[in-house]
Amino acid sequence: MKIAVIGAGLIGRAWSIVFARAGFDVALWDVSAQAVNAARSFIRDRLPELQDAGLLRDAPAQVLARIRPADTLEDALQNATHVQENGPERLADKRSLFAQLDTLAAPEAMLASSTSGIPASAFTEALPGRARCLVAHPVNPPYLVPLVELCPAPWTDPAVVERTRDLMAQAGQAPVTVNREVAGFALNRLQGALLAEAFRLVDDGVISPTDLDTTVKHGLGLRWSFMGPFETIDLNAPGGLADYCARYGELYAKMQKEMKSRRWTQALVDKLTASRRAELPANMTSVRQEWRDRRLMALLSHKASQPE
Repeated sequence: MKIAVIGAGLIGRAWSIVFARAGFDVALWDVSAQAVNAARSFIRDRLPELQDAGLLRDAPAQVLARIRPADTLEDALQNATHVQENGPERLADKRSLFAQLDTLAAPEAMLASSTSGIPASAFTEALPGRARCLVAHPVNPPYLVPLVELCPAPWTDPAVVERTRDLMAQAGQAPVTVNREVAGFALNRLQGALLAEAFRLVDDGVISPTDLDTTVKHGLGLRWSFMGPFETIDLNAPGGLADYCARYGELYAKMQKEMKSRRWTQALVDKLTASRRAELPANMTSVRQEWRDRRLMALLSHKASQPE
């Protein structure tokens, strides 16, 4: 099976690892040959770390050999079963690129976009092959965080969604289906709800930015790394989820009334930025990102070794 990865930036190079690690042949193309070369260098350096963490079945050299730079878009798409687009997050660019993909890719190829927030209906409506187009939104970086949100346009063939879901599962990802288009899909809406309350609690002086982060990473985040919110509350009351709702429903209703929508003011953003830079100087961001990725490797390796 051949996968065409279109766009060799942060997400494109990560997708290349996902598919090549699973044994698929990958054609990687970008308008910038320099971006493809940089992606290959990143992948070559990262694969041994993944092997050390137990996250590669094959030798790094074997996995890297499956990722072939494509000279042209036509070359990348030739005989591709699945196309994963990672172009700029601009609607006009998506429309232009998907028009090319629909023209050049084989009729049976699935065309998926990694967009974080643009619905597939916004850039596929006029395409002759719009029924094979959908969003396959990953979490960055997808070779360490396996969730993929599949969101069809109203005209996407349900069989295409199922085929894409099967493909992502074969690639070792954790696909979920977002049944209809909503702003932010599902993950960003959940993240947005938590961020909204985090900003509000700091803005109201209830808690400091540092203690807020501590609350999540040493509290909620530990459970959420292997359980979702519904399973969490199902296990947190003697009688399960219904018992939890009966016990705490009124408390949550009261909290919801207090959680009014609020814009993130510049003053609040400046306050949070100052807090973050006090903890992490700007010139150390890349070092901390490397630390984050290694922690994710360790967590993913641990989860893979445990029963579901």
